[in-house]
Amino acid sequence: MVEWSVRRRMPTSQPPKLTSVQESTAIRGGSAIHEKNTAGAEGAARLQSADRGKKAGTVAADVEVADTGLLLALTGPEARRLSILEQEFGIEAGLRGNTIRLKGAEGDVRKAERALAELFDALQHGATMSDADMAFSIRTLQQDPEVKLRNVFQDVVLTAMRGRKVTPKGLAQKRYVEAIRTHDIVFGVGPAGTGKTYLAMAMAVSDLRQQRISRIILARPAVEAGEKLGFLPGDLAEKVNPYLRPLYDALHDMMDPETAHGLITRGSIEVAPLAFMRGRTLNDSFVILDEAQNTTIPQMKMFLTRLGVCSKAVITGDVTQVDLPEATSSGLSDALQLLDNTTGIKCCWFTDQDVVRHALVERIVQAYDRRDAGQAASAPRAPIDAR
Repeated sequence: MVEWSVRRRMPTSQPPKLTSVQESTAIRGGSAIHEKNTAGAEGAARLQSADRGKKAGTVAADVEVADTGLLLALTGPEARRLSILEQEFGIEAGLRGNTIRLKGAEGDVRKAERALAELFDALQHGATMSDADMAFSIRTLQQDPEVKLRNVFQDVVLTAMRGRKVTPKGLAQKRYVEAIRTHDIVFGVGPAGTGKTYLAMAMAVSDLRQQRISRIILARPAVEAGEKLGFLPGDLAEKVNPYLRPLYDALHDMMDPETAHGLITRGSIEVAPLAFMRGRTLNDSFVILDEAQNTTIPQMKMFLTRLGVCSKAVITGDVTQVDLPEATSSGLSDALQLLDNTTGIKCCWFTDQDVVRHALVERIVQAYDRRDAGQAASAPRAPIDAR
C-alpha cells in the first residue's frame, strides 16, 4: 500500500520541457515516493501562472501521507513540527489535509523531502520522538545524509519507567553506545547536555537487569564548581551527597525511587565520591566516573587501576569546564593524551552539535565557544626574541 507520495513543481527559472507525462517511483525505507512532472504547452503555462511572483529557482513539493496517525506523529499537534523543517532547511512548510506543502530552493526542498521520508520510516517502524528528537534527527541527517534514522532509533539501550525507551539521539551517541558495548574502558568527552553520563547510566542499568554485572558504582570528584560552599552539616555521607545529586537524578529517571533505594541499600548500586575508590578492586562491576575533568592526574591513575575482572568503566567529562585550582592539571586531559591509542580503550568525542537538552543549550554553548575563541585570538602574544 502506498502511504507516501511526493509531487514536485518545476522551478520557475527552469520551465518544464514540452514532452509527454513522465512518472518515476523511488522506494525510501519501505515507503513509495512518486514524482510526476506534467509537461506540454498548457502544463507549462499553468505552472508558470501558479508560480508567478515567486522567487526564481524555487520549487514546490506536495508530500501526501495516507496514514493520519503517522501524519500527526510526523507534524505534531497543529502541525507545529513543520516549523522545525522551516528553521533547519530555510524553506516554507504547511499542511492541508493529508498533504505537506514544501516550498523553497530546489536543493533545500529535496533535503526536506529526504528528512521527512526518513522520519516517516522511523515512525512507521515503531520509533517515538519529541519535538527535540525531530530537530536532532534532522541535524543528524544534515551531518550524514546516508544515515538511516530507523537504525538509530531502533537501538534501544533501556526501557525505563512507564515504558519509555532510551535510545541514541544521533550518530555520536550511537557510536558511544557501541563503544561501551565493545570496550572495557570508554572516555566520553564533550559539552554539557550531550548525553554522556545519561547513556552510560542507561547501559549500566541494562547490564545489571540482565545480570551481566553484579553492581553499579557511580563516582564523582567532590569539587566545587567555582563556588565556596563553606561548612556543610551532617555526617560524611550527607556532606558529599550534594556533589553526587546529578547521578541520583539520572538513576531515578530510569527506575522508580523505591527500586533504586532497594538496590542502593543492598549494595547493588553504590554512589560515592572518588576518594572512596582508593585501595579497592572493583570486580564484576560497571563503574562510571562523572565530571572527570575535575580529577587530578594521581586521582585518575588511581581510578583507572581499580578496575577488576569482568568489569567495565566509563569516564565522562568536559575538558573546557575544569574547576581545579589554576596550577593543577586535569587528570582527564592527561589520560586522553596518554591512553588514546591503547588497545581496549575508546575515546568518544561530542560537540555542541550533539547537545540533546533544550534547544537553547546548544546556542548557549556555541556563544561561549565563540567568545572564548575570540578572546584567545586577541590575547597578546609574547614578543619573539630576534637575537
